[in-house]
Amino acid sequence: MFDCVLSTSISGRAVTGELIRVSVQNLRDFGLGNYRQLDDYAFGSGGMLFAAPQLKAALDSAKPDGVSSFVVYPSPQGVSVTQEVIETLAHQEHVIIICGHYEGIDERFTQRYVDLEVSVGDCVLTGGEIPAMMLIDAMSRLVPGVVGKTKAVIEDSFYRGMLDNPNYTRPAEWEGLRVPEVLLSGNAQAISRWRRKSAAARTISRRPDLLSRAAIREYLTGGARIAFILKDGSEDFSGVSELCRAYSLGRPYVIAHTRELREEARRIFPEAKILADLRGIACDNVLTVKVFTGAVMNSVHSLEVRRMCLEHEGSILFVLSEDETELEDLAGVSGYLYEHSLKIPVNVKLGIALDKFLGKR
Repeated sequence: MFDCVLSTSISGRAVTGELIRVSVQNLRDFGLGNYRQLDDYAFGSGGMLFAAPQLKAALDSAKPDGVSSFVVYPSPQGVSVTQEVIETLAHQEHVIIICGHYEGIDERFTQRYVDLEVSVGDCVLTGGEIPAMMLIDAMSRLVPGVVGKTKAVIEDSFYRGMLDNPNYTRPAEWEGLRVPEVLLSGNAQAISRWRRKSAAARTISRRPDLLSRAAIREYLTGGARIAFILKDGSEDFSGVSELCRAYSLGRPYVIAHTRELREEARRIFPEAKILADLRGIACDNVLTVKVFTGAVMNSVHSLEVRRMCLEHEGSILFVLSEDETELEDLAGVSGYLYEHSLKIPVNVKLGIALDKFLGKR
């Protein structure tokens, strides 16, 4: 079954070019008796299972000397295969995939020798060969040189946690359906914006669950800024500038209600824009996200906040506060950081807020 997959197309070229190496072992070679028996009846009731001793012999034979092996077993009971799982496997020095059959394999073998059980979907197949081929193909694409352009891998669905944007080719009009005009414009920046926006819209409509682990910053229509209320001059601002640069947020707003605090803020954080109050901080076409350090009853879940940010046609302003009442008069959506209040420095709170709502994958 593996010969065709490993000798044709991209996978075949990767094997021929020695970018990847795949060895296929026949479990029958490790069977017992005249019939090379691999399976036996399950205790209690049920169908046939691969027996542990034969699988152990095959596994020992598959492990190369001096190399750490990571053992994977595709089964309906495993964790769902995601791009993150594939990336984890691709970074292993050596991967061994156990292809099951019948009702599966002896649980004792799984407990002792399998590092990860994976599922390719909520369905049952006749064996583990097809899932194994899928894992090999997905891992191979991440090996430098296997896919011609590295950018093509990065822009694929799931690599950044989002679905891919719609794609079109010639002719420009087919069966009354026309390619979006922006793709015919030759304007590279406009095309890039359209692709990000359409990818976000497709993810929201088809797979909103992906938003919880997607890197959404580059998919926002407009820019994003942060603001926080300064309580006293002892606040720790170390790392805030680096956070703003990492998320392309520009200068943050610091709200300081007294002249003394404003002077202190200018001294310890000269890059910030210092304001006396929240008035004028929000303007037209800005979605204000009020972020509290403790959970509040009227807060919106972070997954919904991400969706709202992606759907908003404009810029985003995140305002951080420990007290819900401080932001009562400020229009916008309320989010939260924790299930309970924690006394941690403001720079840590900002880092958590940015990661939770803007999400670097």
